[in-house]
Amino acid sequence: MNLLIEPYSTQKQRWPRAGRHILAQFDADSVVVYQAYRPAIGHWAAAHQRFGGPFSLERMSWIKPNFLWMMYRSGWGTKEGQEVTLAVRIRRPAFDAILAAAIHSTHVPEVYGERKAWEQLGKRSDVRLQWDPDHGPAGDKQERRAIQLGLRGAAIAAYASEWIVGIEDISPFVAEQRQVWLEGDRAALLTPREEVYPVADPAVGSRLGISPP
Repeated sequence: MNLLIEPYSTQKQRWPRAGRHILAQFDADSVVVYQAYRPAIGHWAAAHQRFGGPFSLERMSWIKPNFLWMMYRSGWGTKEGQEVTLAVRIRRPAFDAILAAAIHSTHVPEVYGERKAWEQLGKRSDVRLQWDPDHGPAGDKQERRAIQLGLRGAAIAAYASEWIVGIEDISPFVAEQRQVWLEGDRAALLTPREEVYPVADPAVGSRLGISPP
């Protein structure tokens, strides 16, 4: 597996306990996001290193840079239709462009003012933003908020192929760590190494509602 991994117990001590933060694995050139699909879609994407085949470009697709939020959403790969977990490495400038284009999925008056202005921006943007409670390995709700980003239109078309650096099926790792958590020594749980992602543009960070470091 190409992901850097680290004990969850170590990372938990390092991560912010509250606030809105983007936790992600990233380097100077790329950012890892996670998605979970039924086998037909997930296996096709991993084999072809892009999205196509049974994958639909007509539907909004949500990406999550936070591994444990993905595990909460997919039940550690046990929910129907979410059995295959993909680690999708995309170009960092593309991820920054996604953040810059993101519009909250619900009206936030202090950001958008009148509801009509938010609705008009939402119609023009191909990226939706949601802040949800982050979750621990057992699905336990955290004070910290996790981000997920919905892509449609031109954004999902670009994401499906040109933004991708690589796609890895990490389902075996997910299954292994699920068993560690359920039946083994929980202190031995490993998760992809994540840090707080620095949003380069302060105006974008402010609009997204990113909490200070």
